[in-house]
Amino acid sequence: MKWKGNRQSSNVEDRRGQRGPQMGGRGINPMFLVPLIRLLFSKTGLIIIGILLVLGLVTGVNPLSFITGGAGPVSEQTSGPYKESAEEAEMAAFSRTILANTEDVWNNLINNYREPTLVLYSGAVASACGRASSATGPFYCPGDEKLYLDMSFFNEMERRMNAPGDFAQAYVIAHEVGHHIQKLMGITDQVDQLRGQMSTAEFNKYSVRLELQADFLAGVWAHHSQEMTTVSLQPGDLQEALNAAYAIGDDRLQKQQTGRVIPDSFTHGTSEQRMRWFKKGYDTGDLQQGDTFNANPL
Repeated sequence: MKWKGNRQSSNVEDRRGQRGPQMGGRGINPMFLVPLIRLLFSKTGLIIIGILLVLGLVTGVNPLSFITGGAGPVSEQTSGPYKESAEEAEMAAFSRTILANTEDVWNNLINNYREPTLVLYSGAVASACGRASSATGPFYCPGDEKLYLDMSFFNEMERRMNAPGDFAQAYVIAHEVGHHIQKLMGITDQVDQLRGQMSTAEFNKYSVRLELQADFLAGVWAHHSQEMTTVSLQPGDLQEALNAAYAIGDDRLQKQQTGRVIPDSFTHGTSEQRMRWFKKGYDTGDLQQGDTFNANPL
């Protein structure tokens, strides 16, 4: 895959080297925790709680801060500038380049396209969707419209999943951008509204269709990227992406981890489905061909 020398996106937050979300302030001394609980549940404690609530309303200060000694909000704690290796520097440049290419493609396909932000992190990260660790894998948070990536996942793809190659890595980024497209189209919100209205097994079926559509959109990106010739494929690149789609199929991952397959618990689709929908997007480049929610069979 030829990507070097192309534009790199400026929509990137580099949070590598940050230790993750922590509470500010001193917090509660464990020595005083038991006496404090006893006090709060006494008559005197109820009076104190009432006073704290009034003080909170008047001053705008979180009443808990009077108890915790000024514990502040969750914040990212840094441990100094992140020292990246030469390999990490190249992966970061690659990620910025692929994101820039998705921006070029989707700005051309969607009017008034709102570009997402890519967050590079190491170990753990805080997002509008909650805290996550590198074990979560790459993800998109619709709450802040950001893609989160610990680039160690690329090494994991090669070593553990047998899905090496730069185009396999590009597919991962393009898939998460596909979720951003779904957010912009209102599809994500429609699916989220179904949560809690049905059983987990039933909702999982919608989750699978959402993920397969993101695979399709990644294929659409790859199709139009070739037409723009800014990032050009080489022999074997398409197979790298298909191998990656195969490697992260629910059935294959479940078989590896537990030795059995439970279709009702699928949330992303089978290996065959993920490969098929990515290939369909790549072959057609037509957004109208990606209605996974009405497709039967998938």
